[in-house]
Amino acid sequence: MSEDHVNEKGHRDKVDLLEHANGNGKHATMTATPEELAVIEDAHNAHDVEMDEGEKNRLLRRIDLAIVPYAALLYLLSFLDRVNIGQAKLAGLITDLKLTNHTYNIALTVFFVSYVAFEVPSNLALKVLHPRRWIAFIMICWSICMTLMGTVKTSGQLIAVRFLLGLFEGGLFPGLNFLLTCFYTREEQGKRIAIFFAGATLAGAFGGILAFGIRHMAGIGGYNGWRWIFILEGLLTFVCALPAYWLVQDFPATSKILSRGNDRAKWLHHLTISQGVTNAEMPFEWRHVRRAFADWRTYTYALMYIGIAQPFYSLSLFTPTIIAALGYKNAVANLLSTPPYVLGFITTLGTAYLSDRMRLRGPFIIFWMSVLIVGYIILIAQNKPSVSYFAIFLSVAGVSPCIATAIVWVGNNFGPITTRATTMGVFFTLGNSGHSVAIGFAVMAIVCATILMVTNSRENARRDRLYGPVAKDGQHNNPLRQDNAELLKKWGLEGMSRDQILDLGDRHPGYRYIL
Repeated sequence: MSEDHVNEKGHRDKVDLLEHANGNGKHATMTATPEELAVIEDAHNAHDVEMDEGEKNRLLRRIDLAIVPYAALLYLLSFLDRVNIGQAKLAGLITDLKLTNHTYNIALTVFFVSYVAFEVPSNLALKVLHPRRWIAFIMICWSICMTLMGTVKTSGQLIAVRFLLGLFEGGLFPGLNFLLTCFYTREEQGKRIAIFFAGATLAGAFGGILAFGIRHMAGIGGYNGWRWIFILEGLLTFVCALPAYWLVQDFPATSKILSRGNDRAKWLHHLTISQGVTNAEMPFEWRHVRRAFADWRTYTYALMYIGIAQPFYSLSLFTPTIIAALGYKNAVANLLSTPPYVLGFITTLGTAYLSDRMRLRGPFIIFWMSVLIVGYIILIAQNKPSVSYFAIFLSVAGVSPCIATAIVWVGNNFGPITTRATTMGVFFTLGNSGHSVAIGFAVMAIVCATILMVTNSRENARRDRLYGPVAKDGQHNNPLRQDNAELLKKWGLEGMSRDQILDLGDRHPGYRYIL
């Protein structure tokens, strides 16, 4: 048998092994199984998986174009459908349904009851089901709820539909964020998740303009303007949800965008260098779920996210009302709610670029939440319209970058995969559960970010002190080198099986946390 034939057969075997998981199992493979990684990371196959900068950028651009724009669009629609009730309030919702302030607040709150209850189960479902099926299903369901909200006749019907809306929307944000952490290295996630999340700031910016235009449809079909806001925005979501089955990508080990040549093996190798043992695919086990619930850092990250999310959603829901209270008419208030979110969009993307470049998360959260506190103090301390409007700019610009930064941070620092999925579900669940209250949450976010940053730094230093620094190319933390006698001795892992070492996840002595 010729050497060329042997090499060709070896290459086919490697490709066949990677393609084996493509939809044939009981659940979607997310990264790569140990057997697949064994082929990818074998020293004899190094020439097949190494990429130069040009090739890496080529694959990165392909993945970016396939994932990020559509994910950003979906979250823009999600956030728009979530907060457009604030615009509808100014367009006659309160009057037509005879809502009291108490009833209106119940309609706002009940959304988050079902939303937070569904986030952890949804992320676990995403591990069992293909993302394209799950995301398409929940999007179509919530778009129908959104459209029906334009036909409600009573406050009870409004509250019931808002509850269902939260139930179906609850799976999108944590699910897509989890998917992004599986596709990108820790150094690449910040910018992508920020662009994805920027859909929320764009929703805040253009939601006011859209509502301003739609409300002028009042009288058409016998419906007031607020009904058309719900109906048309719900129909827009439905149209954009229809191609989700084909446009949402499955996980890297089965995604069609990595099916050319040896691209899948190369990208999985690229991910392994950055994420080490935390990105190795392990069979679903409940103890990995329990590990997430038992780790105190899960709740500290979640408390930090509460401190960020509460002021963010508060601003999103009440900015039009705040501006109207400053003396502007309802229609003008819709328009004036746009510019602060344009600034928030800019600060979100700028922070993501610097955060990825510097490999730091905590310091940016502390800085921007301090800016938010200044904005809220100005809102509380005086009532001049021009100064209050400036304070809204400060508040939105301060809180907007922190959501994406916090999401990237928690996704950077947990493994194995099931533990990461559970932790991110808890993170979003607790995070979505008056200005003075918002200040308290912002201070709490700073405290939590400081605790996490100091703790992660100390743990990195402790591991460096005990075991020595890790190689920048990731070779010390490579899942397929964990049976190397020299490494076992270096990390003090003699006597442990390979599965036990992979099971360590972020507790592996060679793993270093992002600050």
